[in-house]
Amino acid sequence: MVLSPKLELRQGQQLVMTPQLQQAIRLLQLSNLELASFVEAELERNPLLERDETPTEAASAPQAEPDEPEGGGWSDDGDGTMPGDGANRPGEPRLGSADRNGADHDQGGWAALRPRTVNSYAGDGGSFDNVLATAGSLADHLTEQLNLAVHDPAKRLIGVHLIHMVDEAGYLLGDLDDLAARLGASRALIDAVLGILQQFDPPGVCARSLAECLALQLREQNRYDPQIAKLLAHLDLLGSHNLAGLKRSVDVDAQELADMIAEIRRLNPKPGLKFGTVAIQPVLPDVTVRAARDGSWVVELNSDTLPRVLVNRSYHAVVSKTAGSQRDRDYLADCLQNANWLVKSLDQRARTILRVAEEIVRQQDGFLSYGIEHLKPLNLKTVADAIAMHESTVSRVTSNKYVATPRGVFELKYFFTSAIASAAEGEAHSSEAVRHRIRQLIDAETAHSVLSDDKIVEHLKRDGIEIARRTVAKYRDALRIPSSVQRRREKQMAERLGAGV
Repeated sequence: MVLSPKLELRQGQQLVMTPQLQQAIRLLQLSNLELASFVEAELERNPLLERDETPTEAASAPQAEPDEPEGGGWSDDGDGTMPGDGANRPGEPRLGSADRNGADHDQGGWAALRPRTVNSYAGDGGSFDNVLATAGSLADHLTEQLNLAVHDPAKRLIGVHLIHMVDEAGYLLGDLDDLAARLGASRALIDAVLGILQQFDPPGVCARSLAECLALQLREQNRYDPQIAKLLAHLDLLGSHNLAGLKRSVDVDAQELADMIAEIRRLNPKPGLKFGTVAIQPVLPDVTVRAARDGSWVVELNSDTLPRVLVNRSYHAVVSKTAGSQRDRDYLADCLQNANWLVKSLDQRARTILRVAEEIVRQQDGFLSYGIEHLKPLNLKTVADAIAMHESTVSRVTSNKYVATPRGVFELKYFFTSAIASAAEGEAHSSEAVRHRIRQLIDAETAHSVLSDDKIVEHLKRDGIEIARRTVAKYRDALRIPSSVQRRREKQMAERLGAGV
């Protein structure tokens, strides 16, 4: 057999993930906060990018064409086209669609539902004094008291280390013997300093257990006695609502036990949480949904979460004329390409989010109109097929994206739920709707009509929901609802305490 070289032509397809394509995919799954950080970094890095400072009200004015020197927030990479070209651009306040019929809509209904940023709460009755009262951390508060109460340098050093061992709830974590060995101090001295710290404000701070925390608060109120000490020693019985066992252990009558339990319930089990309160940024929805006059739903992108950037073509034209070396010209070309790509990617990201949100709203119209009991089973494939996208794209779009509806703010993934079969020939039920129904049944219980998991199954079957008992138990655990035995004890205990028996 003779081997000889020859030439062959073969045709094939191969998906090449360019760096820009990888970056575009990553942009799609970023939350609006992460996207803002990314765009901020690009603005710092790329001299041809600039922030669009145009007021939102003026953003609806006609934008400059992409080939003009003052490129108005839109540019292409040479092909001059984009999927969905002709819709509002990301810099515009009304990038979102109108309803499916294209009708005009009332804008006033959303004003009361629109989420507010942290700063917008300044005029809602909050005073400057309140801000200052919660500005300091628990550690700062304890350190100030330590500096006033302890003058011995050695004790003050131990106190600082103990304060560093206190968590945000006010509890002392860690091993005191290890601290004594690390500082070269006796355990008795450590305990003495700890005793001083436990007298600080707030009452109950620096406790090593819940029982000690409650005891410190009772001592501060001069309400600590041998009977209450016995009760604190048996908090496990109180936690399990075993009133009979607790009554025997404390050795008091029913009325006195009820008074003691009521007194403990008035205490603060986590005294440190009132310090160091951090203002949490509320969720800013990426999409808003509101009802139109004709009964349909208007789906719009929230312009407050859309980064608005422009490609400064006039600056590029000026600088290009002064670029003397090939290296400078290559750098400017790379900056222009990246700037154009970023603007286009932001626009495509916005359009994709809007398309997915519109389809979710169409699928879950019953939920928006009538509530959670009408939430339909939905999966990624259903939405992906309806809008001709890949499931992975829909998954990325719905990650860390939120929609504000008249029924609240939800993550887009909330609307994707598994199906529970119907007991009859009707449609399947959403697992989220079934969990809601379980919660309703349990909330309607009384001390004498607590439902077991089997009884809940029977109720659900009468409602047309075919479900196994173990699934009910799984949903109940996910809702953090205790078992029927535990619920019965809780309700009986509340009933006895209410009657003072």
